[in-house]
Amino acid sequence: MSSEQPLNRKRRVLIGIGGLTLAAVLVAYGMAARAGMERSVVGWTERQALPIVACVQPEHNVQGDALRLPARLEAWSKAPINARVSGYLKDWKVDIGSQVQAGEVLAEIDSPELDQQLAQTRAHLRQQEATERLALTTAKRWQDLLVTHSVSRQDVDEKVSNAMAAKADLQAARADYQRLQDLAAYKTIRAPFSGTITARNTDIGQLINADAAGTVALFNIADTRRLRLYVPVPQSYASAIAPGLQVQLTVPEHPTQQFSAHLIGDSTAIDPRSGTLLAQFVTDNPDGALLPGDFAEATVKIAANTKSVNIPSSALIFRAQGTQVAVLDETRHVHMRTVHIDLDLGDRLVIDQGLKSTDQVIDNPPDALKENDLVELAGAGDSHVPNA
Repeated sequence: MSSEQPLNRKRRVLIGIGGLTLAAVLVAYGMAARAGMERSVVGWTERQALPIVACVQPEHNVQGDALRLPARLEAWSKAPINARVSGYLKDWKVDIGSQVQAGEVLAEIDSPELDQQLAQTRAHLRQQEATERLALTTAKRWQDLLVTHSVSRQDVDEKVSNAMAAKADLQAARADYQRLQDLAAYKTIRAPFSGTITARNTDIGQLINADAAGTVALFNIADTRRLRLYVPVPQSYASAIAPGLQVQLTVPEHPTQQFSAHLIGDSTAIDPRSGTLLAQFVTDNPDGALLPGDFAEATVKIAANTKSVNIPSSALIFRAQGTQVAVLDETRHVHMRTVHIDLDLGDRLVIDQGLKSTDQVIDNPPDALKENDLVELAGAGDSHVPNA
């Protein structure tokens, strides 16, 4: 056996040992890399299991609020004009949209029956006047005869009583005649005040029965030079309704235009059905831009309340426990707070109980969020994607 054979055998042993060592190193490295990847995946999975939330800071309102409330406009004066006299419509003088002055003729009614009643009472009045004159003359003559003892006292008293009765009958006839005269004046229908005709529900020749129940008014009239604005104010802000208060209002047909109105009074009582105080304002309407019956939005300025804070309405949670918000503590754990809404301003809520300006309120909280849950703040912490 040559000397080279032991050397070759020794070399092969060393190569085998080196290969085994390299293999062991590679296996150990692979296992360590796999364990690191597993730890990374577990950490990423745990982080993904945490709800990711965004927080907002409640703010004190130091500038006050603009309270926007639904309102309605009514004419300063309005009235349905009904007939006081039965008959047929002889003529009408004005139509819808007509501007009329107080006392202006709107229509005329032809009432033959009333004319005949008036003629009858006039004739009866003349008859009573003649009867009264005769009774007075007779009573005077009998009183003169009593002086000469030509008649008895009883007969004289009867004649005097007849004269007094005739005088009373005359007064009754005059009153009846005057009543029908006054009623006949209503054959001419006149405007009770200056304004605009908003409806005409009659026409020439129409039969009018003034005594029928449920009769439709012949005309409707409204004074629209000034309008009344009725605003239901929530009970919490009833104290803001004070003399001199000014509000701004808008209407759908003029969305970019604002009108001003000032307070003239309120109901001085809270409506138990709505929990509101009805306030009455007045606004000038010289050009007729505002229409009676319009729905409007009134903006009422409310003084600042340093005891209240504002949060987005999207932070609110409605559950069986009541109106709540989710607050985050220093350890990123959730706590549910019951709050009281002082005012709903649409996209903002004014909270007067349950929150402080130092609280961290979760905006748009997940539906499954509950007390003491651990959450992840959006944009905070490590990346949410596992490393390769």
